[in-house]
Amino acid sequence: MGVKRETEKRQWSGLVFLAPALLLYLAVIIVPALQTVNLSFWKWDGVNASTWVGWRNYADVLTDPTLRGSIGHALFLILFFCVLPVAMGLIMAALMTRQRRQRGMAVFRLIFFLPQVLPLVAVGIIWRWVYAPSGILNQILGWFGITTNTGWLGSWNWALPALGLIGAWVQSGLTMMLFLAGVGSIDPELYEAVRLDGAGAVREFFTVTLPGLRTQVSLALTVTVISALASFDLVYVTTSGGPYYRTAVPGLLVYQNLIAGDIGHAAALAIVLSLTVLLAAVVASRVSYERDDNKVRRWGRHRSVLAAETAGTVPAVPGVSVLAGAGRVGPVETKEPSPLSQTASQGPVGGRA
Repeated sequence: MGVKRETEKRQWSGLVFLAPALLLYLAVIIVPALQTVNLSFWKWDGVNASTWVGWRNYADVLTDPTLRGSIGHALFLILFFCVLPVAMGLIMAALMTRQRRQRGMAVFRLIFFLPQVLPLVAVGIIWRWVYAPSGILNQILGWFGITTNTGWLGSWNWALPALGLIGAWVQSGLTMMLFLAGVGSIDPELYEAVRLDGAGAVREFFTVTLPGLRTQVSLALTVTVISALASFDLVYVTTSGGPYYRTAVPGLLVYQNLIAGDIGHAAALAIVLSLTVLLAAVVASRVSYERDDNKVRRWGRHRSVLAAETAGTVPAVPGVSVLAGAGRVGPVETKEPSPLSQTASQGPVGGRA
């Protein structure tokens, strides 16, 4: 009975310590979110009396070309904010891991990670100069005989891809650092095993490194997808949604509708955006948990088989890689023992000591 009371006392004391943080979270996050949901069902300019419109604001979000197009632009930016940075981060992490003992690797890591440290406002201003009609990009193209005065951020066809490349440049440093940290947690025995199988750099990457980085890849996908869907400051500084809403994203239109006094549409678009981001995060987390469970089971079987073969309790199978327990089977080069080695292993001729 005394143990039960002591346990209950500890639980209540824990809640007391959590209460200030929970109250702050409730006041800053939960209450404003509920207010936003309520405002999304009204037509209100922020000053005059509001009018109940029900689901009309949500219908406008899904039918209005500008509002619906902003969601499409955000989904398109996932290719640049998510897919390209993850691919580039994996490539840079693999190259830097292979050359980790070379001098200057710390400088390269600093250079690649620098865009993540810079404020996005500063990044946007820098790239506006790069993409200007007389900017660095057009000058570089002129060196190769391509003369153009295109203002890339003002072009109808190139504004959105140009904006996406800025996001890819910013996010690549983050993904690279995540993957470098993940490589450090991979068991070195796995690299030794696959190298004994005669694997090269490419096979080593796809057999050991990439499966070992599944958690980091899932985290990188989640962070970059959220960054693409919730992008605002970079778009606001570089294009402000132009030309003619060609680069408009939901976060920017929420701000513009709010400033224009269309509180209902701004709230409805904010709710749709929040649900989209939440759905993307949940899907990425689910995929990560399932893959992590499968990975743990595979590597567990691999280590058990390897330990048993080392102890001699389970005979090794000729021609089968030690990575078979991890779900990968590969041939192993076996050499026939020479007569000289067989004679040496049997001892001196005639059985003499």
